[in-house]
Amino acid sequence: MHRRTFLAAATGGIAAYAAAAEFELDDLGLAELSQGMAQGRWTSRRLVELYSARIDAIDGRGPRLNAVIEMNPDAASIADSLDRERKQGHVRGPLHGIPVLLKDNIDTADRMSTTAGSLALDGWHPPRDAFLASRLRAAGALILGKTNLSEWANFRSTRSVSGWSGRGGQTRNPHLLERSPSGSSSGSAAAVAASLCAAAVGSETDGSIVSPSSICGVVGVKPTVGLVSRSGIIPISHSQDTAGPIARSVRDAAILLTAMAAADPNDPATAESAGRTQPDYTKSLDANGLRGARLGIARKYFEDNRRMNGLLNDAIDVLKRAGAEIVDPADLPSHGKGGDEEEQVLLYEFKADLNAYLAKLPPTREERSLAALIDFNNRHRDREMPWFDQELFEQAQEKGPLTEQKYIDARKQCLKLARKEGIDAALDKHRVDAIVTLTCGPSWMVDHVNGDRDVGGCSSPAAVAGYPHVTVPAAMYDELPVGLSFFGAAWSEPVLLRLAYAFEQAANARRKPRFLTKEA
Repeated sequence: MHRRTFLAAATGGIAAYAAAAEFELDDLGLAELSQGMAQGRWTSRRLVELYSARIDAIDGRGPRLNAVIEMNPDAASIADSLDRERKQGHVRGPLHGIPVLLKDNIDTADRMSTTAGSLALDGWHPPRDAFLASRLRAAGALILGKTNLSEWANFRSTRSVSGWSGRGGQTRNPHLLERSPSGSSSGSAAAVAASLCAAAVGSETDGSIVSPSSICGVVGVKPTVGLVSRSGIIPISHSQDTAGPIARSVRDAAILLTAMAAADPNDPATAESAGRTQPDYTKSLDANGLRGARLGIARKYFEDNRRMNGLLNDAIDVLKRAGAEIVDPADLPSHGKGGDEEEQVLLYEFKADLNAYLAKLPPTREERSLAALIDFNNRHRDREMPWFDQELFEQAQEKGPLTEQKYIDARKQCLKLARKEGIDAALDKHRVDAIVTLTCGPSWMVDHVNGDRDVGGCSSPAAVAGYPHVTVPAAMYDELPVGLSFFGAAWSEPVLLRLAYAFEQAANARRKPRFLTKEA
């Protein structure tokens, strides 16, 4: 290995890939890229070339993050077309000509597959874009490729390994390569952190945007369910699924969310967004946005972890100095309840929703039901299940229809605990604008034998309620990022983005990854 690529760090038997930081577009935001194209510094074609070379250097060689599962073979020609539009005076908006990556469970009607990381869907080319993909294209964004993920969005096994898929292998954490990137939007978060793209899209059922964003040290936005269409996204749960932006700054996330958010006739949940979608989420951003804000601190998530409580206290100090009024504690009355009910809802809905998606595949393909996927995995155990099995698949397959009383009761209880006795109760009782706590703990070691070993997080209430949740970098635990979460009432994205942006400006906590690894 070339000495400029792999250099020893100062202490502790740790080494860093020094050459990984030598990149012209490293850490640039969407506005800077857009301005650079307007000034003639770059073309969209040049951005594609630079990011593609970066992906080759970081993913294919060097640190080998393994964040990108597939590149768009038509990216260069699409860039040329967008460059011609710019020359003719037609600029679609702040995303015009900018390369972004999509999680590989989002349909694209092009020469890229959509597989959820599974070999069972390898070569599946959907006949039409997911609604959000078409929205991004209409806004001028260039879909550069697909990102790796925890296979089937981390809903296959009770002992899964985040960031691993049969098709894509293991995604690595760009801060410490032996550590987990978390999941399931592992590749999207790792790619954004490592400047493999300008921004990316992930998806979440419970934690799959906010956890990898926190652990990889970037911004993640899990919108209100219904703000962003789910049509054309391989599903887990129609009650909780949503796509959302992952970016290096709150401003970039707001730009991406603006392009993604819209009502879609093919996703009934988006009908509720009528009159609630903002024409430009960047208008909510205010560096003084914490001044006069009243924030409730959810203490119980990390009350037994001294180091995590210390990091939370540090973040609270930043919030106070920026003018926020703090209510501490302001825990959810239902804290720690509802896990069993949520699991039942997800198992029932996964079977129903995935079967509906798979039924769209052509009859020539065998994998047109959950039962067929289970059989495929058993027949290809050496490649699909070398580390962990498919217990969740099998449990879901045993479930009946969504008319069963067990499902109906579980969903009713979920909403009660997450909303009425959860987020809504805490907001009303303490008269706060949002609930704040650490998103999750720092990353853990990748362990293909025992599976994930995380220390918990706060994603479930907002996920189950279908409410918005924003995470922003807050601190470094040694070499590992930790994010701060803001979550609140349905459709409160403008408020949460304002608060998160003001905290981001005050804390300045994000650190670029150094691609550290233990020396052999």
